Amino acid sequence: MSESFRALCSDFYVNQKLSVKLELPRGRETVLDMCERLRRQFPSMDQFKRYEDELALETASASTPHRWLAVRNTNIRSGIVNPANASEAYELHRQVLQLAPYFLSISPLDIEYVELLFGFDLECRAVHDRVIHQALIAPTDLGDLFDLEGVVPVDCQPVLGYAFGENAEHEVLVEVKSRSTRQGQGQETNEPISIYLTVRRVGPFEDIKDINNLTEQLAEQGEALVHESIVPKLIKPIREAIGLAGA
Repeated sequence: MSESFRALCSDFYVNQKLSVKLELPRGRETVLDMCERLRRQFPSMDQFKRYEDELALETASASTPHRWLAVRNTNIRSGIVNPANASEAYELHRQVLQLAPYFLSISPLDIEYVELLFGFDLECRAVHDRVIHQALIAPTDLGDLFDLEGVVPVDCQPVLGYAFGENAEHEVLVEVKSRSTRQGQGQETNEPISIYLTVRRVGPFEDIKDINNLTEQLAEQGEALVHESIVPKLIKPIREAIGLAGA
């Protein structure tokens, strides 16, 4: 899975988010005990930090893969950057969903949603908005929307969201992120263009055990969408436009 994705981008990552409605406990024992359990399974996650609005456990910044966990007031996020294979991509997320409800006293009624994000960073020194516009917008009718002399795109960041399922309990969000700024148009940048695919399962959940296998379910949905849609319809056209911009 991720071997082929890494060949398409400079960085590939999979993030998970468990969002709840009530504030999570932030006491020493609850969070530290959960982090200790995770550190025993992932020994390289030995950097425990406290920020203004979150408690974090992560590997050293230069390590590959880079794993991280962040506990905020109403969500628990985890991520892995540049995993070597599918098993490595999801094992941390699977453990978080199994441990968090018990260590942080999360009930089924409390869960708002669980989501998995697939992220792809594409190196691009050209002006991002122009590259994205050329790859995704210019070939469509939207490309002729402002057919004015001398017009150049200054904000081109497509975002699309869909819901499906009997009760619209499944959601999909696709976002193309430009890091060019209005003031920096025409200037080179060292920042990447990012493509995000988010697959989400919203509540309610009847039993806390219902989320135990959600990582696998969301991963299956996400990987299918990446192969069938994200790679051929977003990543490849943008890569081609980056190549043309640098020619």
